[in-house]
This record gives sequence, C-alpha cells and structure tokens, in this order.
Amino acid sequence: MTDARLDDENPEADRYDRATVEAVGKLTEALETLEVARGHLYQFHRMTGTTDFAVGEAVELLRKAGHDELADRIARELVGRNVLPGRWTFQVVEDFDDTYYQPFRAFERQARELTGGRRHLFEAELKRERRSRGVAGHEATPDERWG
Repeated sequence: MTDARLDDENPEADRYDRATVEAVGKLTEALETLEVARGHLYQFHRMTGTTDFAVGEAVELLRKAGHDELADRIARELVGRNVLPGRWTFQVVEDFDDTYYQPFRAFERQARELTGGRRHLFEAELKRERRSRGVAGHEATPDERWG
C-alpha cells in the first residue's frame, strides 16, 4: 500500500527528514493543481466539440430559413475549424498529456520514492498534528470510533 497511514504512535513522516517530506508534499500539491488544470482542458475539449455540433445545427436552421449563402459560408469556414493552427482540441489534449502531464506525474512519483512511495505523507503529518484526539469527527482513521 502506498498511501499515508495515520499512526500517532509511529508516524510515517518521522521516518524521513522534515525538509524532504515538505518538498515531496509541495510537488504533490503542484500535481493536484495540475490535475485541476487538466480537467479544465478536458472541459474545454468537450465544450468546443459541443459548440461545433451546435454550429452545425445552426447551419441547417439557417438553410431551412432560406439563408443559404450565410449557412454555406459558416459551414465552410467555421464547422470543423481548428482551434489552434493545425489542431483540434483532442490534439491539444494529447500534446499536453505527452509533453507536460505524463512527465510531471513521473517526476512526482519519483520524488515520492524519497518518502517510501507514500502518498500524502505531508498531509498525514498535518492531520496528526492538528486533530483533536478523542473528539468525534477527529478520528485518525475511518475504523477509529469514539463512543
């Protein structure tokens, strides 16, 4: 298992120097931010595709309304148009994944090896420091119950 387990008696983070745990935690934080950015990129991809199909429907409606010249021009110049030179959004997503996202994930995974491969070790240490032991809603793990 590579996730951080909270153990007040034998904390994982104490096995590694604080500076390393903090540095790896910061890189993981950066990856989490990148994941959000990637989600927005995929949302852009989906929204742009939806837009293109709506424009196609608008072209057909313009034709039905007798505006063939405008419909033809929009169909020719806008439907299926690249969003960047030579690229549709799927190509942007693929280039982003190959050029930046995958290498970033690989470096984050490599950095985690400095802390035994543990995920969220920095946050586990924060939880250990900040929670109120023995208080409902502050359990160390889902299995810990306070009566």
